[in-house]
Amino acid sequence: MEKILMLSMLLAVSSTAWAANIPEGMGVLPSSVPVPADNPMGEDKIALGKKLYFEPALSKSGHFSCNSCHNLATWGVDNQRFSIGHKWQRGGRNAPTVLNSGFWSKQFWDGRAPLLEDQAKGPPLNPVEMALDSENDAVTRLKAAGYTAEFQVVFGKDSVNYDNMAKAIAAFERTLNTPNAPFDLFVQGKGTISKAAQRGMMKVSEIGCTSCHSGVLFSNNQFMKFDYGSDKGLKSVTGKNEDDHVFRVQSWRNVAMTAPYFHDGSAASLQEVVKIMAKVQLNTALSNHDVRDIVAFLETLTGEVPTITYPQLPRPQGHALDWKE
Repeated sequence: MEKILMLSMLLAVSSTAWAANIPEGMGVLPSSVPVPADNPMGEDKIALGKKLYFEPALSKSGHFSCNSCHNLATWGVDNQRFSIGHKWQRGGRNAPTVLNSGFWSKQFWDGRAPLLEDQAKGPPLNPVEMALDSENDAVTRLKAAGYTAEFQVVFGKDSVNYDNMAKAIAAFERTLNTPNAPFDLFVQGKGTISKAAQRGMMKVSEIGCTSCHSGVLFSNNQFMKFDYGSDKGLKSVTGKNEDDHVFRVQSWRNVAMTAPYFHDGSAASLQEVVKIMAKVQLNTALSNHDVRDIVAFLETLTGEVPTITYPQLPRPQGHALDWKE
């Protein structure tokens, strides 16, 4: 018994010792996300937002919902290079994961939406995605589907509107966090990671990856030049030449589960990503051994996904909804 206890103590000390050597800028995912003052969280609001997240009435054809591209059964993505939208069109950028999105200060690859509330307003009206004609069209559909009473409980009388729709969806999305990744447990002295992963952790700091991929998301939440592919990035929003090929730095959280990679979905594997990023961004050619170690480290950033029960959506009794394209 004493030997077992001693071994446990040595393991704990070893884990803590390693945790003390965590490179600067790496952190544990917090237990809660920032919440805007004008959109406080609440159980009824989260439940409404969950239904709206899965609601195909917010697409012109009645076939697509937020979950179509940001599938909660597959780590908040659809694993497609470009997602399928209205009339089977495909967009021009890879759909980022919705998991941990409440920690972002900028939404979309080009950061054009500062808050989740702003982001939630985009896809329903995008002609390539959900293709509704207007905000009023969305409100009409929600009322026809039977949401009036649920909006009233959350927001009060006569409250079915586009802004409140976005607030509810954002509230739900702020619950979609992935704590307790092996790295997080390691940092807290509650677990360990492989020697390869530990080497990879030190290597990404040594070669400079963490100058951008730092903080609790392993992203500095900023824009950086990534001269790769034909997408003009932030320039498509600002029109400024200095914003050409500038993109929001992506998170490493759950990156092992969210292939394909980059804004254009052109990289199929983490090994490929690591090599390209090291070469393009840091002018560094990594050995195969270093690539394997870094990938092992990135795999330790896969957290626990929230348990999601598919919601029962409101619908009128006795007649079908008429989706007119």
